[in-house]
Amino acid sequence: MARELTPGPTAVPAPEGPGTAAAATRAPRPPWRPGATDAAAAARRPRPGQWTSTVVVLLAVAWLAQAVVTNKALEWSVVADYLTFPSVLRGLAMTLELTVFAMAAGILGGVLLALMRTSRTRLLRIVADGYIWIFRGTPVLVQLILWYNLAIFVPTLSIGIPFGPELVSWQTNALITPFVASLLGLALSEAAYMGEIMRAGLLSVPTGQREAAQTLGIGRAGIFTRIVLPQAMRSIVPPTGNQVINMLKGTSLVSVIAMGDLLYSVQAIYHQNFKTIPLLVVACIWYLVVTSVLYVGQAWVERRFGRGFGV
Repeated sequence: MARELTPGPTAVPAPEGPGTAAAATRAPRPPWRPGATDAAAAARRPRPGQWTSTVVVLLAVAWLAQAVVTNKALEWSVVADYLTFPSVLRGLAMTLELTVFAMAAGILGGVLLALMRTSRTRLLRIVADGYIWIFRGTPVLVQLILWYNLAIFVPTLSIGIPFGPELVSWQTNALITPFVASLLGLALSEAAYMGEIMRAGLLSVPTGQREAAQTLGIGRAGIFTRIVLPQAMRSIVPPTGNQVINMLKGTSLVSVIAMGDLLYSVQAIYHQNFKTIPLLVVACIWYLVVTSVLYVGQAWVERRFGRGFGV
């Protein structure tokens, strides 16, 4: 008759601590050596290369600041006099106005183009591709000049029935003012860039988010406004902020069509008093002030839309 085997008692590990056998058999720590430091202390150790590069950079900055402050050609007194000159402030206001309106129109056009490019309808995709190809492939300066001279090849603009009678018509010169030409040139070009930015942002949202929303019975409009767009904004905001800053600086191009922006205003002044460099410094200061404000606003918006993503 086979004898039944019973398991023996389970071995319980001996407690470890000072004075125990386990502690006695543990490997001893290596002896301390003079001059041995940990990783944190090694990282804090001064390095000659860093000190040298820091001193060189500080000297270069100090030399540049001294050259700028003491350069007589800059005429800082003239800069101070014209920094708040009425015509300069009017030009600054026009620059801000063009930036706001052109950027708003560009964003709306970009959303429309992004939806057309992601549409299932082939004709809409072809039209959007053609628009982006044309307006991204031609310089903004050329577009501004073309819009400004639109009356040369389109004397009148009219609304009517296709291949039928005209209902309303206008003289192109009366309708396309320098402001309208500037707005068209800047906004239509910006829409092409914003269309690609919006499309990239929409494609960054996983398709599973849309599928989950569909299973919950949310309509297509609700999926776009409540699910897709809020998540896509995290990818859309940074390049859009850069485009706003580029738009602000790009408004200086409208000076070629006699639009009274900031650059045109300072040009009109230095054509009279021949203080070219000081007036250009005035324009640079105002551009730097406004772009600095935009940088701060962009950082705040990025943090807001980056909540929950470790941003």
